[in-house]
Amino acid sequence: MINHHEAIESFKNAMLDNIGYATNDIIGDGNLHRVKDNNGKLNGAYVLHLDSRAAGYFECFKQDIKQSWKADSKFQPLSTLQRRTFAIDRQRQKAERNAEEATKHKVAADKARYIWHRSTPATAHPYLNKKRVKTHGLRVGRNNTLIVPIYDETKTLVNLQFISETGGKRFLSGGRKKGCFSVIGKPGELIQICEGMATGASLYESTGHFTVVALDAGNLEPVAIVIRKFYPDSQIVICRDNDLSGVGQKAAKAAALAVSGKYIIPAIVGQDWNDVLSMEAV
Repeated sequence: MINHHEAIESFKNAMLDNIGYATNDIIGDGNLHRVKDNNGKLNGAYVLHLDSRAAGYFECFKQDIKQSWKADSKFQPLSTLQRRTFAIDRQRQKAERNAEEATKHKVAADKARYIWHRSTPATAHPYLNKKRVKTHGLRVGRNNTLIVPIYDETKTLVNLQFISETGGKRFLSGGRKKGCFSVIGKPGELIQICEGMATGASLYESTGHFTVVALDAGNLEPVAIVIRKFYPDSQIVICRDNDLSGVGQKAAKAAALAVSGKYIIPAIVGQDWNDVLSMEAV
């Protein structure tokens, strides 16, 4: 018979064996928890029950793996006192994590505003030239790095995306991203939400509609929900990449459903809307 600590360790090992990564702080509360992969992307998730049984599942969206799990041995459920102690400990850990994350977010936001105000407006950039799009208020910093502003639900600058001349991308360490976005144009009756800045620029230049850049597939739904609160009467269209994994298609559908919107995907697998619209412009 195994206890809850042994069950958590067994579950963690199963995650490592099947998807190649796991969080050190696995929570067996029966709720869904997102997990970062080895590249720091939120591509994983898990649910673990430790009430009357030790069972759950984990998945990796990028690898398209979803695996059920249950303990091989009989599980010794927590006593009432153990459950209460366990819950209190988890609440304390969660509060500590939230406080630490909030501190990192504030430091990153302060740094973002400092860098943004010291940078200069972009007039041209090799990455944008390659993508056949205009600058749309972006800036450039050291080493001719293109800088994309990222705003939160209060429309406050909280993070930056940096794009090199060759297209390498990174964000400020510790900066907020979930539910945060960049924008092109002014709000109207129709709002387009996409993943990347180049795609957003192509969509805006082609249609003239207000375009929101969600930065990655996993952020489409959180951003769509924020934008819906801003503009309850606008039509929202999710403009997603047609990637090989199918993750983008699922994310687009979920985002559209969450805000009673629509979604469109390029006809050719492996293309995004920048690919499609750039070819049309040639």
